[in-house]
Amino acid sequence: MPHPIWRTMPRMMKKSEVEPLAEMARTARMAGETGFSRVAAWMTGWATVWAVGLLLAGGRRAEAQERFGPPPPVTYDNRFEVYGGLNLMNFQAGQNLPKRMNLGGGEIEGTFWLTHWLGLAAEYRGEAGTTPVFPNPYGISRPLVYMNMALFGAQYRGPKNQHAAIDFHGYGGLSRGVFDAGTAGNGVVPGTTAAANALDVGLYSNRTGPIFAVGGSLDVNISKNLAARLSPDMIFEHFGTETREFFAISGGIVYRIPVKKKKK
Repeated sequence: MPHPIWRTMPRMMKKSEVEPLAEMARTARMAGETGFSRVAAWMTGWATVWAVGLLLAGGRRAEAQERFGPPPPVTYDNRFEVYGGLNLMNFQAGQNLPKRMNLGGGEIEGTFWLTHWLGLAAEYRGEAGTTPVFPNPYGISRPLVYMNMALFGAQYRGPKNQHAAIDFHGYGGLSRGVFDAGTAGNGVVPGTTAAANALDVGLYSNRTGPIFAVGGSLDVNISKNLAARLSPDMIFEHFGTETREFFAISGGIVYRIPVKKKKK
């Protein structure tokens, strides 16, 4: 019995390719009847079909590779890029609170590259989290705090190749903090407000303050115009009576908007 692959090989090729190969097999069988046994001639004929079929299949693979080619190189010649991801930031929600909190949220950034190595950037960060507070009679424990930040600055593109790029950045802007979102309390003390409670439990009042982010990013290329980004930051803020430093990190996707080629 012939091997199953010999029976399936003709189905893997076009009809126009199979017919001449079948004719070759018949010719080999006819020759075999005069000099070899029928079985040996039949096996020789289909071995010819199988060998030539492999050559044709290899030729089609080479043709497809030549037609589609390797993926396009990463050239970093884009003028615009956008970034979106998730952000985690350390923070202290009151001047005298003994413990810090974590804020989590999203980050959106747009960059216009003036040159291949220098770009102007604008970004928005929105984050929220719960914070520890002082013991209190209001039934307030880990109230909600949230912040909205708008920052502007510059990016400097450092080492880069086909696989990854390292950028450095410095941003500055304003942050709006809402600290009484979860301080309504349980009404133990009549006549109090959420804003007054926030102050009593050690939180800042709702306010807008300056904020700065200095850090870098590692972009791992997925394709010519798409990359995965990991970006740590050192955060400087001045919500209270002094400047404080915190750590932040974000991760997400960068899309480099392709440059449109001019028609000749």
